[in-house]
Amino acid sequence: MSFREDSEEGRGDLRKPFLHTGSWYRMGSRQSSMMGSSQVIRDSSISVVACVMIVALGPIQFGFTSGYSSPTQAAIVKDLKLTVSEYSLFGSLSNVGAMVGAIASGQISEYIGRKGSLMIAAIPNVIGWLVISFARDSSFLYMGRLLEGFGVGIISYTVPVYIAEIAPQNLRGALGSVNQLSVTIGILLAYLLGLFVQWRILAVLGILPCTILIPGLFFIPESPRWLVSSQKPLDHSYNAKYDITVAKMGMTEDFEASLQVLRGFDTDISVEVNEIKRSVASTSKRTTIRFSQLKQRRYWLPLMIGIGLLVLQQLSGINGVLFYSTTIFESAGISSGNVATVGLGAVQVIATGVTTWLADKAGRRLLLIISSAGMTIFLLIVAISFYIKDLVDVDSNIYSILGIISVVGVVAMVISFSLGMGAIPWLIMSEILPINIKGLAGSIATLANWFTAWVVTMTANLLLEWSSGGTFTIYMLVSAFAVVFVSIWVPETKGRTLEEIQWSFR
Repeated sequence: MSFREDSEEGRGDLRKPFLHTGSWYRMGSRQSSMMGSSQVIRDSSISVVACVMIVALGPIQFGFTSGYSSPTQAAIVKDLKLTVSEYSLFGSLSNVGAMVGAIASGQISEYIGRKGSLMIAAIPNVIGWLVISFARDSSFLYMGRLLEGFGVGIISYTVPVYIAEIAPQNLRGALGSVNQLSVTIGILLAYLLGLFVQWRILAVLGILPCTILIPGLFFIPESPRWLVSSQKPLDHSYNAKYDITVAKMGMTEDFEASLQVLRGFDTDISVEVNEIKRSVASTSKRTTIRFSQLKQRRYWLPLMIGIGLLVLQQLSGINGVLFYSTTIFESAGISSGNVATVGLGAVQVIATGVTTWLADKAGRRLLLIISSAGMTIFLLIVAISFYIKDLVDVDSNIYSILGIISVVGVVAMVISFSLGMGAIPWLIMSEILPINIKGLAGSIATLANWFTAWVVTMTANLLLEWSSGGTFTIYMLVSAFAVVFVSIWVPETKGRTLEEIQWSFR
C-alpha cells in the first residue's frame, strides 16, 4: 500500500497554485519586443535576483525571531517577573512552533505551491508579534512565540526550495546562500534595534518583513519545477511519450511562462524545459511513493544526508550561542554584553556574505569541511578558556586575558559556522531531494532541524549555568563529528543541475 495511493489520482486536481500571479509575465514573454522598458528584466540574473530578494524577506523574519530573545531577556524578565527557566521556555517555543510548521510545510508547499506556502507562513508571524507586543503575562508571550515559530518553520523549508528551483545552475550556490544571509541580517536587526527600543516596540517592528513579503508575492512567478510536477498526465500509464504529453494539460502555459521570465524573455528555454519534464516524468507517475521504496539508495541516501547536515548544524550549539550571546559575553567579563552581541551579529552577516560569494567557486563540500573544522578548533579554545577561568582569581590579569580569549573564540566560532554550516545544509537539502519525495522528505529533514534547535535552545541557558566550559566541550565534539560526516557522505553539487544531482543517487 502506498502513501495516499488510493486517493492520489482523485486528488490530483487539488495541486493548484494558491496565488496566481496574473498575466503580467505571460504578456511580457509574448510581447517583449513591444516593451521598450523591458530590457532590464530580459537579463535572466536580474529577474531571478529580484525574485530571490522578495522571498528573502521570509528568512529575515526567521532571523529576527531568532535574535529577538537575546537583547530583550533582561527587560522581559524584569517587566513580567519571569524566572530563567520561564524565559528559556519562551526562547525555545519558537522552535516548538517551527516543528509544527515543518511537519506541515512539505505538504502545504506541494499542494498550493511555494508562493502560497509563504503567504500562509506570513500571517501567523504577523499575529504572533502583535500578541507579544501586548503581552501582560507569560501566557501571551508563549502564544505569540508559538505562532511566530509556526510561520518560521514553513519559511525555513519553502524559501531554500523555491530559490533552488528557480535559480540557474551557475548561480544556484550564491542565490541559495542568500537564504542564510537573510537570516543573519534579521538577527543583526534584532540585536541592533534592541539597543535602542523597548521590547514591546521591537516586537511591533518584527511584523515589517512579512507585511512587505505578502504583497511582494503577487509580483513573482511560481516555481516552474513545482508547476510541471503538479500537472496531471494525459493517462496514468508510463511510456516513452510521457515526457512529451505531461505538459500538454494543466498548468503548461504557466510553467513555461514562469521559466521564461526567470531566464529572460530573449532566452531560448527549450532545452531546460525538456530536461525538467524528463526528470519529472522519469521520477514517478505519482507525486508520492511506497514507503518500501524508501529503502532504495536514491531515496534513503539523500534523505539521510539532508537530515544529518541539518541536525549537526544545530547540535553545534549555534542557536544556544546566538539566543543567549549577551549572557555568554557577560559571563566572559564583557560589561556591555548587548553591544558585543551587535558586533557578533555584524560579523556573522559579513562571513555569510563571503559564503554567498564562495558557494559557486569553492564548492559546497569544501566549505562544509573548513567550516566544521574551524568550529571544532575555536570551540575547544573557548572551552579551555572557561575551564581555566574557574581556577584563577577574578581580579587577576590572567582572568581578564582569558575573558578576551573566550570572546574572540566565540566570534571566530560564529565566523566558521557562517562560512559553511550556516547556509550550505539548507542549500544541499534543497538540491539533493528527488522531486517525488521532496515534500515528505523535506518536512522530515526540517522537523529534525527544528527539534534539535529546540533541544539546544531549551538547554543552553541551563547548561551555561552548570558549566560554560562543559557546554562548549559538548558543542566542540559535535563539530568534530560533522567533519567526519561531511568527508564520508556529502557529495559535491557545485556546477550540476538539480536533475543531474538527483540522477547521481540512482
